[in-house]
Amino acid sequence: MQIYTVGGAVRDRLLGRPISEVDWVVVGASAEQMLELGYRPVGADFPVFLHPQTGEEYALARTERKSGRGYGGFTFHASPDVTLEQDLIRRDLTVNAMAEDNHGNLIDPYGGQQDLEARVLRHVSPAFAEDPLRVLRVARFAARYAPLGFSVAPETIELMRQLAESGELSHLTAERSWKEISRALMEPRPDVFVQVLRDCGALAALLPEVDALFGVPQPQAHHPEIDTGAHVLSVLRRCAEHDQPLNVRWASLLHDVGKGLTPEDEWPRHIAHEHKGLPLIQAINERCKAPRDCAELALLVGEYHTHGHRALELRPSTLLELLQRFDVFRRPQRFAEFIAACEMDARGRLGLEQRDYPQAAYLLGAAEAARQVPVKPLLEKGFKGAELGEALNRERLQALKAYKEQHAS
Repeated sequence: MQIYTVGGAVRDRLLGRPISEVDWVVVGASAEQMLELGYRPVGADFPVFLHPQTGEEYALARTERKSGRGYGGFTFHASPDVTLEQDLIRRDLTVNAMAEDNHGNLIDPYGGQQDLEARVLRHVSPAFAEDPLRVLRVARFAARYAPLGFSVAPETIELMRQLAESGELSHLTAERSWKEISRALMEPRPDVFVQVLRDCGALAALLPEVDALFGVPQPQAHHPEIDTGAHVLSVLRRCAEHDQPLNVRWASLLHDVGKGLTPEDEWPRHIAHEHKGLPLIQAINERCKAPRDCAELALLVGEYHTHGHRALELRPSTLLELLQRFDVFRRPQRFAEFIAACEMDARGRLGLEQRDYPQAAYLLGAAEAARQVPVKPLLEKGFKGAELGEALNRERLQALKAYKEQHAS
């Protein structure tokens, strides 16, 4: 029985990166031996055990064979005669197919260290093409390691393209896809994730509404980058640079999908793209089973992001409607996230990445001005029920008129 550190922990140690978790593989042991040593079984599909002291996961070395469709369509075989090399060859990338023994010696049968040094993400074997989830995983690794100069090997992109064209991606569950998408959006270069998916044809299969934005022009006066798809990538990059949360990044990815519906004879203008995009955003949210906070913010940003950009021009009544639509008096955080998405959208334009966005402070100030209107005097005047709500709105509208005049002077 021999125990090895495998996968990400080995990769990140060689890169000098912090190690978040350690995976262990056990060679030459049976499930019965593991139980006798006090390990607790947790694997439903294949033998994985928790260490009796540390609680870390130890997996028996195993081989796998394609037996069905999708991510789960595999038959696993674990026994004491499975070698370390056999276990490593079933992994996705060479940089994830290295191991270390308990003396710190590197076992690297498939050239992972060489690919680390060359900054290449390359598949281990042709069996890569049997698991559609690997398309998303490789794109996510590309998003994580792009700042270090990594790119995906052309032959791996080709295998990913074959997977995308095979229809296998449709067999991924929404939950599994969302787990990869959400993790990828939080990587240092989420734009690279989307670009890699597009490069191999997977974006058209997974998020066709986003894929349709590439090649769609916008007015150069407002969007020097012109291409709507390029703009969305830039917005995602700004999100990462400004450390935005997941729901802001998700909303930023989807905010312009309505522009993909504009007839070519109307280009580069996109009249009412905000409202045209709402059914698409709704469909994407449902298809991906996006969490409620992500789904809600994506719809609100899609509908109102141009309101955000024109904040300083909005009439007080429109401003009040916007605050009410966001339920800002009970959910101020959501309005702040909307403003953040608008700012990332504004900064996601070629040459304007560092430009000030005074609309952000203006909108936050307007929300605060409306929030400061006291309810107590209205209660003392005898207002209640619907009449109280109307009176409160009148007072808030006056507060917003005063706020606007103050900023106009």
